[in-house]
Amino acid sequence: MPILKDVPDVDAPEGLPLPLGRRVELPGRGTTFVREVEGPPGAPALLLLHGWIASSGTNWYQIFQPASRRYHVVAPDMRGHGRGLRSRKRFRLADCADDAAALMDEMGIESAIVVGYSLGGPVAQLMWRRHRRKVDALVLCSTSHTFVHGRRDRFVFTSVMASMAGTTRLGGLASHLPTAMAKQMMPVRQKGRPDSLQRWAAAEMRRHDMRMVLEAGQALGHYNASKWIGEVDVPTVVVVTTRDRAVTPEQQAKLAFAIPHASIHRIDDGHVVCASPTFAEPLLDAVDAVAQEAYPRLHRV
Repeated sequence: MPILKDVPDVDAPEGLPLPLGRRVELPGRGTTFVREVEGPPGAPALLLLHGWIASSGTNWYQIFQPASRRYHVVAPDMRGHGRGLRSRKRFRLADCADDAAALMDEMGIESAIVVGYSLGGPVAQLMWRRHRRKVDALVLCSTSHTFVHGRRDRFVFTSVMASMAGTTRLGGLASHLPTAMAKQMMPVRQKGRPDSLQRWAAAEMRRHDMRMVLEAGQALGHYNASKWIGEVDVPTVVVVTTRDRAVTPEQQAKLAFAIPHASIHRIDDGHVVCASPTFAEPLLDAVDAVAQEAYPRLHRV
């Protein structure tokens, strides 16, 4: 059994609906961090995979309580993000998928509905491909199966990310980033307990391993599942954020069209809809839709 240690969120504003997190040792991989809400007895597991430059807390804080009324909710920090696993190896999306599968093993979870948001979308897709028996259904939100179109655009994007990640390996990222990006990605530490969501989110971002985060951006630029995404054979909903400027609605729709029998749910909002109080209802509608297909014997999920 892994050693689990509760980790209080001393940085979180009072009243924020966050479950306690705990550190989990993944044999042969390292130590990761997960937030968990048990839910009703016998409830299906819901594995929440967050987006790029986010954490389980910042991506899912609107979801934990409403989802736990029907599901056993598990939300890890992915490697390099928040308190997630640290490694000197180059960031790989496949490693994130394997981390999540190993976490499920350590927590005694045989299978789950896997929800992937932005960066978490490719990780969820790779979980299906690499650990098929662990994935009962997929909900893919604000994401796609390819992110940078065209060889030239992909080359430029991944080259910039590789250069920035290489700079962090030499310990000099902050002095090489544009001022606006540096302020956004490496905010100044505030004294005392954060008194707003914005300051709490900034504190979460300071936990990131910036080299790994930038390598994650590079991995997104290279990601292309076009050759196999059509083989997905589990109930799937693609949640399209119709005002998204980071992953265009067209890119998201192409993902849905590429997966046989996938359905589309729409949210009239942008890429950071996860921070909105209106996010929970449409996301859980999508989860319920795939749950009804994946678990037909359950009268109510």
